[in-house]
Amino acid sequence: HNFSSLQPPPPGFKQFSCLSLPSNRLNEQASEEILKVEQKYNKLRQPFFQKRSELIAKIPNFWVTTFVNHPQVPALFGEEDEEALHYLTTVEVTEFEDIKSGYRTDFYFDENLYFENKVLSKEFHLNESGGPSSKSTEIKWKSGKDLTKCSSQTQNKASRKRQHEEPESFFTWFTDHSDAGADELGEVIKDDIWPNPLQYYLVPDMDDEEGEEDDDDEEEEGLEDIDEEGDEDEGEEDEDDDEGEEGEEDEGEDD
Repeated sequence: HNFSSLQPPPPGFKQFSCLSLPSNRLNEQASEEILKVEQKYNKLRQPFFQKRSELIAKIPNFWVTTFVNHPQVPALFGEEDEEALHYLTTVEVTEFEDIKSGYRTDFYFDENLYFENKVLSKEFHLNESGGPSSKSTEIKWKSGKDLTKCSSQTQNKASRKRQHEEPESFFTWFTDHSDAGADELGEVIKDDIWPNPLQYYLVPDMDDEEGEEDDDDEEEEGLEDIDEEGDEDEGEEDEDDDEGEEGEEDEGEDD
């Protein structure tokens, strides 16, 4: 039998354990103070966010471009998700008065070919037991346009069993409530995209950059060719001058 657990605590352990109690209380107080500061500045930011949303709404395809340029979000896109997100005009993240209790993300859409909803929302909150939970708007898909379900009618027998499985789609995020405490997309939108969407909207197109580099290379090659032609012309002029001088010398000797 192992009796090591019955050994008396080492000297000083009692004093150490007594010190940890006020330390824990201070940590709790610090957390409460930090929350108060966050609440204060969340209120101060609201007018800025509202004005920003008004300006963004005037920029065509702002949000779909922002999501497409993000390093993580496009991995969730299905075949037609990007097309559907072209109708997205506004994204808003609202943290609840008590920040600890959660937040809500709202997506505002123009009239589109895919669903009837004008707004799709997903809310994260604490349930009765204090654990993370989520709920969202039911998407009212138009006939044959449900992007969260397989729509192919030409699947063979081997793949027919997979017909009713949900494919990868951005819009499955609104129906997935399996693990609200580890909702990666929700956290990315709230903590990364929402505070500064412009950083992703303005990401340069790599194809355009490569095209510009090719143009620069062509321009440099053109300049080099011009320089070489100039050098050749100067060489020819020098030869002509030499021939002229030789001719003059010959005439002098004849005289």
